[in-house]
Amino acid sequence: MNRNSIRSGARSADVQAALGYNGSGADPDMRVLVVEDEALLAGQLADALRQGGYVVDCAADGERAEFLGQTEQYDAVLLDLGLPRLDGLTVLRRWRDAGLAMPVIILTARDSWHEKVQGIDGGADDYMAKPFRMEELLARLRGVIRRAAGQVTPSLRAGAVCLDPRLSKVTLDGTPVKLTSHEFRVLSYLMHHSGRVVSQGELTEHIYSQTFDRDSNTVEVFIARLRRKLGASFIETVRGLGYRIGADA
Repeated sequence: MNRNSIRSGARSADVQAALGYNGSGADPDMRVLVVEDEALLAGQLADALRQGGYVVDCAADGERAEFLGQTEQYDAVLLDLGLPRLDGLTVLRRWRDAGLAMPVIILTARDSWHEKVQGIDGGADDYMAKPFRMEELLARLRGVIRRAAGQVTPSLRAGAVCLDPRLSKVTLDGTPVKLTSHEFRVLSYLMHHSGRVVSQGELTEHIYSQTFDRDSNTVEVFIARLRRKLGASFIETVRGLGYRIGADA
């Protein structure tokens, strides 16, 4: 795929607008794997996602993609089909056979109906033919992540706290709350999994990329900051297990 394949991805301002970036430092979070063998396109996608606050890892061939999917935790995958070493459909089927349930959006130049059927039947959650609009891709990405977490509305709510991934905003009783990018990522992940205990290790996996020097102790710092801003009882510590935001927080 050439550099024109992402029609709205050439200019930084356009990318930020497509992502709903508001310059506040509070951005959409979640960890995404970009599987694309065309280096320029992979770089464009990764840069655009990072501008929006996503944690991004990249794989340029099917073998590497399969390995990362099996060993790292991702909230979503953008998967090209025409990959070296191992094609995208085979990678996807192996992930699903292994019980991996992360949402997968297929990105491919193959636009025939039977390719789409194969992709969906192979376990894909969505399908986009190249070239595509960045705005549509990001909307679909937000959608598959939201549905995978069991959320049916664009905004996430827990008690008096409302988080809007589209606008990168958090409010408490309707009043805007200013968060750093890492605080936003921790809060968003917990709210996407409201009611479930999330371990410190799992949070660390989702706020840092694979190449980052991960330090799980920093999660405690972010949790403490969030409690100061949102209320001491908003995030519960489940001793020995992790953290939880109750469904009725």
